[in-house]
Amino acid sequence: MSLRIDRGLFKYDFIDHHAILCVSVDADVKEIRKRYLKIARHLHPDSSSITTQAEKKLASELLSKLVNPAYETLSAERTRSEYIIVLSQMGKRLLQESASIELTTDLAKQLASAPNIDLVYKSAIAKIAETQYNSLKEAITIISQISELNLVYLMRTAGKNFAPPAAKPPVNSAPPQPKQTPAPPPPEPPKEDSSVEQYLRRAQTLIEKNQFPPAEIELKDALKISPKSSRCHSLLAFVYMRQNKLKMAKIHFDNALKLDPKDATALAWKPKIDKVLGQQSSSSNVKTPANTGDKQPEKSGGGLFGGLFGGKKK
Repeated sequence: MSLRIDRGLFKYDFIDHHAILCVSVDADVKEIRKRYLKIARHLHPDSSSITTQAEKKLASELLSKLVNPAYETLSAERTRSEYIIVLSQMGKRLLQESASIELTTDLAKQLASAPNIDLVYKSAIAKIAETQYNSLKEAITIISQISELNLVYLMRTAGKNFAPPAAKPPVNSAPPQPKQTPAPPPPEPPKEDSSVEQYLRRAQTLIEKNQFPPAEIELKDALKISPKSSRCHSLLAFVYMRQNKLKMAKIHFDNALKLDPKDATALAWKPKIDKVLGQQSSSSNVKTPANTGDKQPEKSGGGLFGGLFGGKKK
């Protein structure tokens, strides 16, 4: 059985770990661990009630290739932080491509027009979780359905309004009334230049693969075209941060917040960078007593990522 998934967020070269575990995209670590343990007990050969060899083999593959990697990513602070940042950018990316997105499941279509998005979304996730891995042959299909729910939820929370389905005209309706001049449609929100969006998509793909130097080049080119794009500044700052270029990251996070005070990536990471840069400044001002014969303390080369990601400053 193929474990390939090509619907929902998976369609955009994104591994939807929340869909694999069937938890909401804003689930905390405690919820994620509880859900993982329940799935693992069901799929693990030492605790599973599965009897046939074919199903045992499939259960083992689902556990080792999908469930375990999903839990490892979402439970560790470093990988979870990186994953959530990329996930938050997915909503903006999907808004740009919303015209080409086609929903295939009834649940996703209901969620697209639901007035209470959070209630309907979390109720649907909880309901599916009850039986997600009961039929192992249907597991990939169910993960696809959950990922499509996650896609709709991200788009709705990013500002997408799906048009409700057109109502059918009633039979034997009254004679048509004279047509009135329709009101002009509201102006569409400004869209980023299409060429800039191409740079951003390429950069996003490179970031997801941890290829930060080429992502930096793409984003610098994007800023040449659109220097007032908060999204460009924010992503470039994140790329600088992942390379331990903290001063450059701070500059671009500052620029992103000037252009968009609600930028989620900048709000999440700029305080941490400010704190580390402040600590480095304080450390550099400490003077070693003269003629004591003592060695000067070694400097930490890890910067922000000595405590978060590891790695050396480039």
